[in-house]
Amino acid sequence: MPSLLHVSASPRGAESESLAIARTFLDTLQDTRPDVTVDTFDLWDGSLPAFGPAAAAAKMNVFAGQVPAGDRAVAWQAAERTFGRFAAADYYLFSVPMWNHGIPYVLKQFIDVVSQPGMVFSFDPERGYTGLLTGRRAVAVYTSAVYGTGRPAAFGTDFQAPYLRDWLAWAGITDATEMQTGRRPTPPLAKPPSDSECLRPAPG
Repeated sequence: MPSLLHVSASPRGAESESLAIARTFLDTLQDTRPDVTVDTFDLWDGSLPAFGPAAAAAKMNVFAGQVPAGDRAVAWQAAERTFGRFAAADYYLFSVPMWNHGIPYVLKQFIDVVSQPGMVFSFDPERGYTGLLTGRRAVAVYTSAVYGTGRPAAFGTDFQAPYLRDWLAWAGITDATEMQTGRRPTPPLAKPPSDSECLRPAPG
């Protein structure tokens, strides 16, 4: 049975625009594809492991062909468990609010935890990186309250969509669709977009 993992990066619950759009997407998915099982990974629920000194050292051990031990092994096992949940899905839905022109730090933490050699990527000294998560599809929902396409630079710069877009491609997930709000001349703080505007694919 195919499965979808919803990676939720907003802590705002019922007040979150990105989560509201994600819920609409998931409701529609369940109506049209009842065979798809959905798992929601709330990145704020406390289950996302840290990626600190022990985990970083473990990553370097693995790069060097060594087996992590002690606290490094514990940190590596936590990363493996998180990656296992991520890799088990056939489809992904990311709901991502814009924070300070970029992504919420908890989403970056998730990316740092799962982006490990032999998991998300392989590396060859001659050819560089190869993404290992091929054959999967992703949808990314981007929201922003102030930034909008065509607005002056004083209203922000988009480091949100380009970052996640590039990471997905780097990981091997090249079949990705984007849905965006707050990226028009009139942002949501001035006038909330309609559902039809929220759910239309982003250009490009």
